[in-house]
Amino acid sequence: MMHFMLQSFLLGFIFATSLVAGVFFLKFWWRTRDRLFLAFALAFTIEGLNRLAFLSIPDPSGVHPVVYLVRFLAFLLIVVAIVGKNRSGARKASAG
Repeated sequence: MMHFMLQSFLLGFIFATSLVAGVFFLKFWWRTRDRLFLAFALAFTIEGLNRLAFLSIPDPSGVHPVVYLVRFLAFLLIVVAIVGKNRSGARKASAG
């Protein structure tokens, strides 16, 4: 019982901090309109919602392929945004 309560607390903590990070990056996106910040905001929000979904799974420590697919998509979003940012920076440098 204690293990379940601790695990639920930690999942809730990770959920909350992921949403805070998402709002943090959303604030920077709002100021700069840089898509990289928007991608980070979305990825952290997706990851936070993924942790919230863990609370409905009977055994969150078990392996569920869907959980890893959601994580993969969140990280893929970040990678695509970084690559896009680097390409646009390279184009601006060669044009200038």
